[in-house]
Amino acid sequence: MEIFGVPSQALFGQLLIGLINGSFYALLSLGLAVIFGLLNIINFTHGAQYMMGAFVAYILLNHFGVSYWWALLIAPVLVGATGVIIERTMLSRLYKLDHLYGLLLTFGLALVIQGLFRQQYGSAGLPYQIPAQLQGAQNLGFMFLPNYRAWVIVASLVVCLSTWYVIERTKLGAYLRAATENPQLVQAFGINVPRMITATYGFGVGLAALAGVMAAPIYQVSPQMGADLIIVVFAVVVIGGMGSIMGAIVTGFGLGIVEGLTKVFYPEASSTVIFIIMAIVLLVRPAGLFGTQK
Repeated sequence: MEIFGVPSQALFGQLLIGLINGSFYALLSLGLAVIFGLLNIINFTHGAQYMMGAFVAYILLNHFGVSYWWALLIAPVLVGATGVIIERTMLSRLYKLDHLYGLLLTFGLALVIQGLFRQQYGSAGLPYQIPAQLQGAQNLGFMFLPNYRAWVIVASLVVCLSTWYVIERTKLGAYLRAATENPQLVQAFGINVPRMITATYGFGVGLAALAGVMAAPIYQVSPQMGADLIIVVFAVVVIGGMGSIMGAIVTGFGLGIVEGLTKVFYPEASSTVIFIIMAIVLLVRPAGLFGTQK
């Protein structure tokens, strides 16, 4: 069976790959959007923290026998804790300076972290076993859907929408948003704004680590895995609107699908289509699709 002159298996297969990629684009760009929207920091260390999440899962499994399911909980906490240390010792000194200083600092930190992991583990990718409960696939008639990939898509959607709900629809989210607009006023209500900012950065970093754990069984665990992805994720954030939570989610999944379809109909443009869309969006709507012009 063919659809638009393309075999249906090839089309649905690329749509699945697009959804998988979109899941990671959405999770990573969500973490970036949370950090930028609430802290005004462009966190270039995000790709390295995604890689750290995958490596923590790998180390926990191979050195301590800790399963994938526990790694989903432990890795975001451990990597998020390193984010808290970075925010308290380094980033907190830059909040009153231009965004460029935070960008340069986090870019330098990303290079240091990647260099340390490359020195310890080399550049070759390391395999990570798919958990036994999620091995196998479901026959949908028109294609086979691997269980693990279905889990990644559903889990990513649940985490993204839950984060959006907390930030946009709860009292805690209202405090977080207010703290970015008028921290003195929020402090006057007895809320510890610096602690809230630190926790927010740690949470954004934890989202990156969670994405890394989920990516480990699909992509090989490598020191370069974050560097290969972060440029695309930044493009996703720019298209969705810097600091827009819903923009990060919708644009992440949407661009993953667009990229997958491009591989079917025009493979030569699949590696550049996201950046072409970014250029067009910046020309037509500089604040991004979901962003607001300040």
